[in-house]
Amino acid sequence: MKLNDKVFVVTGGGSGIGQQLVLELLRRGARVAAVDLRQEGLDETVRLAASGDRLSVHQANITDKERVFALPEEVSAHHGAIDGLINCAGIIQPFVDFKDLEYDVIERVLNVNLWGTIHMLKAFLPSLLARPEAHIADVSSMGGFLSFPGQTLYSASKAAVKLLTEGLYSELMETSVGVSVVMPGAVATHITENSGVDGPAAPDSDKAANMTTPADVAAKVILDGIERKKLHILVGRDAKMLHIASRISTSWATRFIQRQMKSMRE
Repeated sequence: MKLNDKVFVVTGGGSGIGQQLVLELLRRGARVAAVDLRQEGLDETVRLAASGDRLSVHQANITDKERVFALPEEVSAHHGAIDGLINCAGIIQPFVDFKDLEYDVIERVLNVNLWGTIHMLKAFLPSLLARPEAHIADVSSMGGFLSFPGQTLYSASKAAVKLLTEGLYSELMETSVGVSVVMPGAVATHITENSGVDGPAAPDSDKAANMTTPADVAAKVILDGIERKKLHILVGRDAKMLHIASRISTSWATRFIQRQMKSMRE
């Protein structure tokens, strides 16, 4: 799928990977509707983009179904038809065991990561199906195929997004809509702060630092995958390594992650 002259909607467009996706889409000649909870983040995206009317911004909470279902009309009014949707908005949980998670935290993570994605898909899929060529990309996580201790509920929400997207892929195979699920590893963003949680101690390791993918590089990998209509888009050496390890031996890979995370959580 060529991105030039296509109209893409990107959630989480005010920071991190989402913001870089907006900027890279614009560089590749697309028109973009950036959606984010924080207006200040959207304002910063506008400042960085300096792209005139090829970018529109839409302040919205994706957990609010009524607000989300108003977005297709807003986007269409500015850009005309809608050719693509990238569900990038997401939050992590506090770095604590599942037994210590409060229900309001559990509900918030599920509402943003899973229900927010569902709302966006239900709202925009009719418009995408009406196009001669369109694409959906949902951002899961490497935690979606291998759970991390202290992020069990987050991992469960992202695993649900992965399976939801793979199900859509099978249902839409004979339509004009392509589907991708994105599984990033560690990416240099402000997701911890934006999620309102305290992060674990950073590992004192050059190797760990080298495994972290810059957000702009992640955006390029994702868009390259969309252009090639890939179902699975793995972002980062850590995601690729753990994906292989989990397919060989899930128990070994889980023990490996547990050992790595234990020192960071102590």
